[in-house]
Amino acid sequence: MRILFWGTPEFAVPSLRALDDEGFDVVAVVTQPDRPAGRGRRLTPSAVKEVATELGIDVLSPLSPKDGEFVEQLRALDPDLSVVVAYGHILPTELLELPRHGSINVHASLLPELRGAAPINWAIARGHEKTGVTIMRMVREMDAGAIIHTVQEPILPDETASELTVRLSELGAEALIEALALLSGGDIEEMEQDHTAATFAPKVDRASARVDWRRPARDIALHVRAMDAAPGAWSTLAEEPVKLFRPTAVDVEHGTGEEPGRILATGDGVVVATGRGAVRFAEVQPSGGRRMPAAAWVNGYRIEPGLRFA
Repeated sequence: MRILFWGTPEFAVPSLRALDDEGFDVVAVVTQPDRPAGRGRRLTPSAVKEVATELGIDVLSPLSPKDGEFVEQLRALDPDLSVVVAYGHILPTELLELPRHGSINVHASLLPELRGAAPINWAIARGHEKTGVTIMRMVREMDAGAIIHTVQEPILPDETASELTVRLSELGAEALIEALALLSGGDIEEMEQDHTAATFAPKVDRASARVDWRRPARDIALHVRAMDAAPGAWSTLAEEPVKLFRPTAVDVEHGTGEEPGRILATGDGVVVATGRGAVRFAEVQPSGGRRMPAAAWVNGYRIEPGLRFA
């Protein structure tokens, strides 16, 4: 089977490696163009491009997948199937239908739950106890195609989005190979989604990552874990942004009697009052600094109880 692979971030790498390990003919990889990164803003290839180059697979990096010359390049490759894993662009119907057997996607949720760009983040933020990976048929509407294969996975206590992303990337690679085996056998019945049960997981950004201290401690702890490590949950202290990590909800059944956002203690982590209860943070990242233990931040920046996050 001649496979055209689409992917960009680290999440897509295990799926690409799995296809190569299983001997599939990956005719090319399509990924986002090199982007400036780091303090030097040097052009840096995507994680998928680095691995494709290592594996000796041709790489295509169009500015837009709708470019006419690029589409003709794909036609010349004569793919049997497109496999899309977090590519980063919505593909038009023309490209989805270009391969002989259409296009399939590795999506990090149990569809129809959490359609959209950030299913892992919102699974944690909304307090889900389980999630998983769905291999689905791609159609014009976002994440709405027929389900080929699903694998369920628990969300571990105190797990962050960063940690869950690593686990689901590996699970997605396994599920992809299983789905391809089912498709090649020809004995699978693709299941249409229940569109009335769909929920959505919009892209997370700096605005959505800001902490609302009026919320209950448990909700804030979930939110902070969901935003780790990018974009990173944050708030301001003395008008300076501070990112917050490794939260633990404490005294969740009672109000603290303090204004939400007020620092209550700085011993074992930094304890902050919320709308109901308090949250202890074990790690922080001050503006312009590195991520560090909360104790080091307290000592180095003279953080004291009574100061208030806004």
